[in-house]
Parts: sequence; C-alpha cells; structure tokens
Amino acid sequence: MEMIDLLRTRRSIRVFQDKSLETEKVEILREAILRSPSSRNVRPWHFIFVDDRECLEKLAGSKPHGSAFLEGASLGIVVLGDESETDVWVEDCSIASFVAHVTAHSLGLGSCWIQIRNRKHSDHDTAEEYIQGILGIPDYMRVESIIAIGYPAEKKEGVVLQESELAKISLNRY
Repeated sequence: MEMIDLLRTRRSIRVFQDKSLETEKVEILREAILRSPSSRNVRPWHFIFVDDRECLEKLAGSKPHGSAFLEGASLGIVVLGDESETDVWVEDCSIASFVAHVTAHSLGLGSCWIQIRNRKHSDHDTAEEYIQGILGIPDYMRVESIIAIGYPAEKKEGVVLQESELAKISLNRY
C-alpha cells in the first residue's frame, strides 16, 4: 500500500478481536519503530512491548478516560523517552509512535494512541507514575504514550479531507 493510501484509510481502532499477533508482525513493528527518524539521531526512546493479558488489564486503568480499550488489545507498546538525552524527546517519541500506527495499519492491524504524559491516574498519582510502578520503569525515563494494537473488531471508513482543511496550508506566507 502506498503511504498516502495508508494515511487516507488509517483510523483509531478501539475494539479488537481476541486474537494474538503473529511473531513476524511484532518483529516488523519493532524494526519499524527503531528505524523512526530522530532529531540529530539521538534516539532517546525505549519501548516496552506488553502482550501479557494481566498486565494489559492493569495498564488499561492508567487513567480515568481514554485507556480502557487497551484491555482488549493484543499488544500495548509503552513509549518511553529519556529527557536527559535531548530536549526534543517528546517529538522523537511521538514520531516513533506515529510510525507504529502506520506500520500496524500496513500489516492489517488496528491501533490507537493513549496519551500518558501530563495525564492523571487519580487525585494522588499521575498516569506516568502508575505505569512506572507496574512496569518497573526508572524515574529518569518518561512515559509518553501507549499504543494499543490488535486485529480490528470494528470497521471505520477513512476520514474525508474537507475543503476547509485545505485552508490550513499556505504558500510562501501565512
């Protein structure tokens, strides 16, 4: 599939089939995110691939809204960044997350972003602290997001590019 076709048809999927991912597809996802572009090639990231059902259930409770669907995913990719390595760790980790989404879609899988950075788990803990405790993540590693991945159990049409969106592009000047 051409890249533009992937972008035209990719949608956030939050309902997944109860089906494990093939080892080959997981290996392709691993390779793809490690090949992601990075500012100055610093690569400040670390990824935790979670396929353990019990652990996915715990991670699904990382915040009050927008993470519960992880429980039904076959795989969660926890995206971490070391902010001591570069001031653009958020951008680098976000690019790698996007690569995971597009790669998953190219493999016939669905995916959805779960924002963790700057989100609350409870009145007392951040979502990041909650996840660090579950996965044994050291304090110096920041949790950017989790990407839920699995075989889609829902069908969504691609988003139509609206004429009004084209107005968000200028030529030479604002």
